[in-house]
Amino acid sequence: MKFLYSLCTAASGAAFFFLPWMSACAAEPAAEPKPVALDTLVAETVANHPELKFYEAEISAAKGGRRTAGSWSNPEINASLGRVSARDLNGSNLGDGPVWSVSVSQTFEFPGRQGLRKAIANRQIELAELGLEQFRAALAVRARALGYELMAAQQLAQATREVAQRFQDLLAVLVQRETAGVAPLLEMRIIEASAFTIGHRASEAQVAAHKAQLELNQLRGLSVTAPVVIVRQAIPLKSLPGLESLMTMARNQNFEVRTRVAELEQQGLRVNLAENEIWPAVTVSPFYGKQVADNRQTQFGLGVSLPLPLIQRNQGNIDTAKARKIQAEVVLNVALRELERKIAGHRAAYEIYLEQMAKWPADTADRFREAALKADENYRLGALPVATYTELQKQYLDFLESLLSTQREALEARQQLELLSGAPSATPKPAPQTPRK
Repeated sequence: MKFLYSLCTAASGAAFFFLPWMSACAAEPAAEPKPVALDTLVAETVANHPELKFYEAEISAAKGGRRTAGSWSNPEINASLGRVSARDLNGSNLGDGPVWSVSVSQTFEFPGRQGLRKAIANRQIELAELGLEQFRAALAVRARALGYELMAAQQLAQATREVAQRFQDLLAVLVQRETAGVAPLLEMRIIEASAFTIGHRASEAQVAAHKAQLELNQLRGLSVTAPVVIVRQAIPLKSLPGLESLMTMARNQNFEVRTRVAELEQQGLRVNLAENEIWPAVTVSPFYGKQVADNRQTQFGLGVSLPLPLIQRNQGNIDTAKARKIQAEVVLNVALRELERKIAGHRAAYEIYLEQMAKWPADTADRFREAALKADENYRLGALPVATYTELQKQYLDFLESLLSTQREALEARQQLELLSGAPSATPKPAPQTPRK
């Protein structure tokens, strides 16, 4: 019993000694996430997205098909073993003995056929590489859009929380005052309603930021709950080249057009292959054999085999390949028309957004924020009616939301133009992958 009492006393003393230190560690707030630049975020997303392995495996599979298309068919070896019995015309046995033979056969295709198969396989590798390049470009566009959406939502949420806190502080002061008459009571109700409305807008901004953060972390291959803070930066929205210049660039660099061109070339090669397959393949078989009965016989020579008829009836495959080629041409023409429509639409929208933003001075949002702060000060001093006060607070948030929304739509239109035209900024080079702990 004395031992147990001493042990409990020692444990209590240790707990008393370490408890303040443990409480301090538990109470220490989590470290704030380090702000990351938008370009860094995009590069990290392009490098670490899990789905990239699918397209890389597709390229490996296409290269495997290329090796198969460029290889000769394996030779075949045939062997036979038996026994021979030699007799004369009277039926007398002249001798018995073994007989055996061995031959090797190799099939040689008509000249040019293997080269056509290699060219078709090369186009398949090109299509797989285009698919990976297009996916990376689309991934970069989506990551940049989500990054800006998160940055804008965080900025709007912060501004909305400031205004909501301003209403809450003012409401706390008004509640302590005695309301003499109807007017002060109605003003307090206006402040209460405004505080609730602004608080709801703050919640919506936080939900929007949370959704963008979840999708962005998923694209980056991280835990969806990982905190992300985007460095606030001005998005460069410059003027674009003319429509004809964009279309010329798109015809040469657009991913879908390049894919359709490669498919058309591949289908043309399939037509040539089907026409080449009219001519048969030749099988050459050198052989060697021996038999021992009444005498020794040795046989050797070269055999050649051809299918009959010599000219195969491959017209059905030729017609099918030609029809597929016509379809590929139609798909290419449709893609070019669709591309022109999309580029014209996005360029017109981008010019409208630029024209709209050009009317706003760069410091307009700051001036609205300063006006909202002055309105709060003057209302507390009684120099400003409640209608003007609440309207200034709401107009500040409305303007900031409209500004961020217009910038986001302009950025989306510009990114779509870059993606459609195959601009270099839309096809980022993958950054080296960083190890995950």
